[in-house]
Amino acid sequence: MLEIRAAVAKINGYMTDESGDTLEKIERPNGGFSFVLIDGQGTGRGAKSLSNLLAARSISLLKDGARDEAVAMAVHDYLYMYRMGQVAATLNILSVDFTSRQIVMVRNNPAPFFVLTPKGMQIYNEESQPIGLYAVTRPQTVTIPIEPFTYIVMFTDGLLHAGERYHTDLDLTNYLAGWPTTDGRDPEVLTESLLARALELDNGQPSDDMSIVTLAVLPLLMLENEHPFYPARRLIMRAPFE
Repeated sequence: MLEIRAAVAKINGYMTDESGDTLEKIERPNGGFSFVLIDGQGTGRGAKSLSNLLAARSISLLKDGARDEAVAMAVHDYLYMYRMGQVAATLNILSVDFTSRQIVMVRNNPAPFFVLTPKGMQIYNEESQPIGLYAVTRPQTVTIPIEPFTYIVMFTDGLLHAGERYHTDLDLTNYLAGWPTTDGRDPEVLTESLLARALELDNGQPSDDMSIVTLAVLPLLMLENEHPFYPARRLIMRAPFE
């Protein structure tokens, strides 16, 4: 039996009260779940309001059973009409569909998806436009089977820009290419290592909001005294509060 694990890390840009990134998670009506990651144009309260609005609309459509690609197109149409092509946002949807037994990656974002498996690393970086700017904008969509020791990494562009002010590079491709997939490490380890490296390159002052989501398909890890035929689902969250 397999287990789907996910880990998320988000951080505001330096001296920014609110992140313009919004992440939402939903259980799919026919089984499975989806993550929606939106990066609103700009920074602060305005960008957050925009990304919240678009994420809520995406989640509502997914709840109704709409296909991921159709959701991305509908949310684009809404933003384009709502702001008359003057405001952009990036949109990612990462879904695990239990009915089709597939993982679906939908992207209106220049930042790529990375997929790591025992066979190697695949970068899905086909040209992709943000939503909201042009009358016709279609997402890039990729579907892969649910297989053990698969890791998928999606993120907003703040991760890619880490270190640019200091003329350094995260070198994300080489770092992920060396990830030992068959060790079965928790996705939190990978997410936190990426965030730590990005913050190091930015000298602890991130130049932009960063959001990182890592999804992993791993052999089921049963807890002590857990019934083998009825394994529980779990969600653990941590967020700072002042």
